[in-house]
Amino acid sequence: MVKRLLLRFFFILVVAGIGFGIWVQDKYVVPVMMYHRVSLADESPMNTVSPKAFAEQMDFLKKNGYGVITLDDFVEGNKARKKFSHKTVVITFDDGYKDNFKNAFPILKKYHFPAAIFLISDFIGINPNLLSWDQIKEMSQYDIITFGSHTRRHVYLPEESEEDLNNEIVESKRIIEEHLGKPVYYFAYPSGGFSEHIKSLVAMAGYKAAFTTNRGHDRYNRDLYELSRIRFNDWDSSIVLWAKLSGYYNLFRKLKPSH
Repeated sequence: MVKRLLLRFFFILVVAGIGFGIWVQDKYVVPVMMYHRVSLADESPMNTVSPKAFAEQMDFLKKNGYGVITLDDFVEGNKARKKFSHKTVVITFDDGYKDNFKNAFPILKKYHFPAAIFLISDFIGINPNLLSWDQIKEMSQYDIITFGSHTRRHVYLPEESEEDLNNEIVESKRIIEEHLGKPVYYFAYPSGGFSEHIKSLVAMAGYKAAFTTNRGHDRYNRDLYELSRIRFNDWDSSIVLWAKLSGYYNLFRKLKPSH
């Protein structure tokens, strides 16, 4: 009797496992890695990864055969509903801290990993913690670095007036393009906050895609104007890295309202 019950239980587990495997096989989402600071600063640990930990995480990608792709490849592939390899990732940085140039850029060059940095246009040359235009231009000369907009003043867009929304979205793009002499196609919402109307303004401004955090309702990154990202920091062990980079992390994490 006990043996029969164990066999039934085992059979149920096998069937459930097969069913889950069938259900999950088309749910893969390319992980979009999100960083802010790469330094030893401890005033904002959630948004800071040490240079040592960042180097180890990039080494983890290299040693485990992950393919790091550009925003262009990611967005165009998404648009075409391309089936990406299950070891594909995208790397992004928000705000454009000076330590991105000093500590992250050399490591990205070492592995030839492409990355995107979203800039707060009006703070460049004003905030001493952020990149200068000279540093941005130097990085822009390398084909592995893409620059996008993170608004003019890093404001929470859902609380802004219509006039200010256009100013933050449209003018930040123009300012960055004017300095770099290159088009800016990508946008990141400060604190991840957006609305359907804000998404439409971003699209009308000429951006090809926009990135949030874990806000919104699209777990599968099918909407190019609410692409979710995964935060990485010093606390990520190898097991956590594997989970976050598995391509199925979005299925199980809690999503926040868009605003």
